[in-house]
Amino acid sequence: SQLPAGSLKLTLYQYKTCPFCSKVRAFLDYHGLPYEIVEVNPIMRKEIKFSSYRKVPILLANAGSPLQLNDSSVIISAIKTYLISKRNSLEEIVSFYPPMKTVTEQGKEVFEYGNKYWLMLDEKETKRVYPVKEVRVEEMKWRKWADDWLVHLISPNVYRTPREALASFDYIVREGKFGTVEGFFAKYMGAVAMFFVSKRLKKRHHLQDNVREDLYEAVNEWVKAVGKHRLFMGGNQPNLADLAVYGVLRVMEGLEAFDDMMVHTKIQPWYLRMEEVIKKAEA
Repeated sequence: SQLPAGSLKLTLYQYKTCPFCSKVRAFLDYHGLPYEIVEVNPIMRKEIKFSSYRKVPILLANAGSPLQLNDSSVIISAIKTYLISKRNSLEEIVSFYPPMKTVTEQGKEVFEYGNKYWLMLDEKETKRVYPVKEVRVEEMKWRKWADDWLVHLISPNVYRTPREALASFDYIVREGKFGTVEGFFAKYMGAVAMFFVSKRLKKRHHLQDNVREDLYEAVNEWVKAVGKHRLFMGGNQPNLADLAVYGVLRVMEGLEAFDDMMVHTKIQPWYLRMEEVIKKAEA
C-alpha cells in the first residue's frame, strides 16, 4: 500500500532491544513507512512522561491530527488497516481497539486491548487481503502465538547463565540510552537481577530445565507451520505473522542464544529471506 508523501508522520518511542518494539519496526520497515525513533531511558523513562501509558512501544501518529497508539499488536493492526482502507480516519480506526482493564494472576492491574489481531476492513477489502478465511485465521493465530508464547522464551534464553546475562546487558547498554554511570550499574546489577528473574520466568511459563529446548521446539513449530512450499506464511511475501515472529527473534541477534538457534533449528532459510525482503523494502 502506498501513502502520499508526508501524509502520515510517525514517531516510535522504544527500547531497541525490546521484542515488542522490534515487531513494530519490522512492520514499519517492510511497509516502507518513514518514522522517527525516540530511544527511551529504561530507568527514568522521561521521554514518555507525556503518557499515562508507561510501557513501550508507543507510536505517535499524525494523519491530520496527533494520535497516540499503544501496544505493539494494536499499532500494527491499526496502521495496516489505515494503509488498506481509505474509508475511516486513523482516529476512528484506533477506536475499534478499546483498552480493557484486567487483573493478572499476580493481582496486578493491566490494560488489554480488544480485537488487537483483527484488521478492521469491509468485506471487499477483506477478500483482497485474505482470499480465503483460513488465511486470516492462520495469521491471527500465529500473531497471538508470537505474543503469548514466543516472546516469553527470549529472556530465559538470553539470561540463561551469568555469562550470557552479562553479554546481554552489555548489548542492552551499548544499544540503549544510558548515562555513563547509569550504564555501568545497569550492566552489572541488571545482569545479576535478570539472571534470577529469568529463573522465575522459567518457572512461571513451565519451561524445561534446558530452556534452549523450548526455544528450538517453538522455532521449529513455526517453520513447520510455514511449510516447505511457501517462502513465508504470507506466501511470496511476508504477512503480519511473519513480521511478528521475525521481530521477536531479531532481538537476540549477536547473542549466544541466537547463534545456537540458527545451528540447532531449521529457521535459517526463512530468517534470511525475511532479512532480505525487509532490506529491499527499506532501500
